[in-house]
Amino acid sequence: MLIDFHTHIFPDKIAAPALHTLVTDALRNTGNTVTPHTDGTLGGLKRAMKSAGVDISVVLPIATKPSQTDSINSFAQSIRGEEVESFATLHPEQDDWREVLTDIAERGFIGVKLHPEYQQFYVDSKRALEILACAERLGLYVTLHTGNDIGILPPVHCTPQRLRNALEYVSGERIIAAHLGAFCDWDNVEKYLVGTPVYFDTAFICDFISPDQYKRIIRDHGADKILFGTDSPWDTAEKEYSFLNSLDIDDEEKDKIFYANALKILKR
Repeated sequence: MLIDFHTHIFPDKIAAPALHTLVTDALRNTGNTVTPHTDGTLGGLKRAMKSAGVDISVVLPIATKPSQTDSINSFAQSIRGEEVESFATLHPEQDDWREVLTDIAERGFIGVKLHPEYQQFYVDSKRALEILACAERLGLYVTLHTGNDIGILPPVHCTPQRLRNALEYVSGERIIAAHLGAFCDWDNVEKYLVGTPVYFDTAFICDFISPDQYKRIIRDHGADKILFGTDSPWDTAEKEYSFLNSLDIDDEEKDKIFYANALKILKR
């Protein structure tokens, strides 16, 4: 079994322009070339899942401004099913974030996705800490983009150090730090986050991390707190699976990462 805990899609009518904007912005902002591997739609994700043997994908939507939250969460609710699960989202700048989080929990969502780079907030700011604490009380998971973003210039808003600061205020047991704790900042992940209660996902890292460091983080943090993810459409399950599967870790650890940990969170 294989569960991809980190994917992105858009409603059909805006998928093509949304991908074009993201690709163009990355090239303009940072000079990095990113290539989508699906058309960014639900159908495209399902076709990629079938090709790669992915049984369940988790979609992580992002509201880049407060006015988008309601429509994004309505779309997220509409796509939830056996093959595809979705988190909800909110924007930290919206005044009604408490009501939004309560509504998200009441509608049966598992969690919310926050992106400190796109949403421009520091993870250890007062508002962010309040949101994380409220989500924890409501039993919601929070997936955070952590570390650098390939399409956005510094400063980085969710460094390992800042996330460790946040753990002074919340347990971290329902936080999922994307990109193995902090994209391209894995020395500091080992220094500040390995061994904490936080989950890591594996999205979009195989071209940037050494096998030795990847294996070491898994072993030191614990395979029971690692979730397989791709960041689709920006990488493929085949590629991320092959790299992780090549690591010298045992089959029980791989099973936890590829599906068992996710099943516990999804309650399936």
